[in-house]
Amino acid sequence: MLILPAIDLLDGQAVRLKQGAEKTKKVYSDNPPEMALMWQSLGAEMIHVVNLDGAFGRAAKNVEVIQKIVQAVNIPIELGGGIRSMGDVEKWLHIGVSRVIFGTVALTHPEILEESIKECGAEKIVIGIDGRDNKVAIRGWEEQTDTSVLALALKMKELGAVRIIYTDVHRDGELVGPNIESTDALAHESGMHVIASGGFSSMEHFEKLEALNNPLIEGAIVGTAIYEGKIELTELTSRFRSK
Repeated sequence: MLILPAIDLLDGQAVRLKQGAEKTKKVYSDNPPEMALMWQSLGAEMIHVVNLDGAFGRAAKNVEVIQKIVQAVNIPIELGGGIRSMGDVEKWLHIGVSRVIFGTVALTHPEILEESIKECGAEKIVIGIDGRDNKVAIRGWEEQTDTSVLALALKMKELGAVRIIYTDVHRDGELVGPNIESTDALAHESGMHVIASGGFSSMEHFEKLEALNNPLIEGAIVGTAIYEGKIELTELTSRFRSK
């Protein structure tokens, strides 16, 4: 199982939010590239980066710092937040990001997602599905929709997508444990590869996810727990490795 440490960027700093609310910002580093290097040194095989400014509609923010993160490490970077067009995809892939994550656009403009998969390949495109009470939340989680998580996943599969990052918004940043049941059900019912996100805070949470023995659940994103010292990244990366 792949462990992906998260670096969430707001105004050039590495931060964490609770349930995606900008007003809950807590700054952990003024040097995100240095933090990426640290995660790599502690065994990370891939880093999950979120351009929160992009998600909140400030697309031009953090370009330079993301470029520095890519240059600092020699492991893959996946990036989400504010990716709205084929041009955005091409820009980030050119900078050196390994794969990009579509969130809001997957729901609002699926034709952009479809074009990106056709042009760049399904392995370069990830669908970020963020759920609140099993309904999709978009625009930095500020807007709630009536579309179910599964319905969006199945639509994305029809368009050629193969991989989802699934986040339970209620649990993100709260250290209360992931929504393991919903993650398992989404993988089974959609037939897509799923990376779990939101609420991981103990080794037990990762072990429960692995114990599902669901080959479609390929990884987990960890953020607040490693920033707050609830669990050591070295412990995770030595215990869990990608197949």
